[in-house]
Amino acid sequence: MASSTVLPHSQSGEDRMPLSFIDLKALHAPIEAELIEALVGTLRSGRYILGPEVEKLERSAAKLCGVSHAVGVSSGTDALLCALSALGVGPGDKVITTSFSFVATADVIARLGAEPVFVDIEEGGYNLDPEQVAAKLDSKVKAVVAVHLFGRMADMKRLGEVCGQVPIVEDAAQSLGAERDGLKAAGCGALGCSSFFPTKNIGALGDGGLVTTDDEGLAEKVRMLRSHGGKTKNRHELVGGNYRLDAIQAAVLNVKWPHLDAWTEARRRHAAAYHRLIREADIPVDLPRPDSETDSSVWNQYVIALDRRDELRAFLQKRGVPSMVYYETPLHLEPCFAPFGCKEGDAPRAERAARRVLALPVHPALDGQQIEFVVDSLAEFFEK
Repeated sequence: MASSTVLPHSQSGEDRMPLSFIDLKALHAPIEAELIEALVGTLRSGRYILGPEVEKLERSAAKLCGVSHAVGVSSGTDALLCALSALGVGPGDKVITTSFSFVATADVIARLGAEPVFVDIEEGGYNLDPEQVAAKLDSKVKAVVAVHLFGRMADMKRLGEVCGQVPIVEDAAQSLGAERDGLKAAGCGALGCSSFFPTKNIGALGDGGLVTTDDEGLAEKVRMLRSHGGKTKNRHELVGGNYRLDAIQAAVLNVKWPHLDAWTEARRRHAAAYHRLIREADIPVDLPRPDSETDSSVWNQYVIALDRRDELRAFLQKRGVPSMVYYETPLHLEPCFAPFGCKEGDAPRAERAARRVLALPVHPALDGQQIEFVVDSLAEFFEK
């Protein structure tokens, strides 16, 4: 692919293509009037905590995930906290999870007084390895937290076989709308947890989260936990917290919800374009797994991997191409989890991934010329 296919650029940066890793302004521009109307409507309604907007969002989310119950909460982290609390996780328990994720996945386990048990990621992918989960199961394991990383679902079919009666909590913060083996993200575990952080595939204008389940009893517990453990005012049956979703964030999400399918399709087109162009240019990087007949990613991130990751990132920055590293430190090596006795070498695949992964822009507002510019920049780096 020749560099003449993209807009000109210079080392001074004065005429480079404008590129953002995530361009929320461009995403919101076509629906700005609707968003403003929703914000003003919420202001005038006088209902700012829970209420009709949250209930509408919960119905839409339950339908998307194919479950009976969806409960809006204050963040994706609080969704995980509520889900594990609803399962009764506490001191003396163990919870198995991946070593390659955002810290919230595991810190909620420790906050409840339980022990996070880290397992390595699968060969050739970034989700937890079901066979390593099987090796760690014992009588103290109260739950398994499976992360659907970068928009691609973990192998929930195999995990279900491995875990048996041990409940699986899905960390679907990056994967609403993803499917695998006929199963839907946040719809096939005991509980699913999602995030509406602004940079997610569908994001609020602040924090927000969601817990989904087909279990009426668990749903009722989560509803209680989000409101200080009570069903009614001034009577508290559980020790909960203030994990309620603001109506103004739900109103924003209700405006954005009808656009989610189109935004997801745009991400899939961009991922397919990256796959094709990088292969055509014979660029020596490891590509993420493409979709298959039973595996449909929503591409929250498009992640390549290479040994010279940091060099490439610095080069791209000079070219005006933004990139991100997810995640520089595997969870088992994070200082906050040192008390649990993990050490380097415990999860070699995750450790290798942490040294090699680099996420490229894949947001829905990208255009084809910008993607070509990114790939041309990759090619130029390897031509040096």
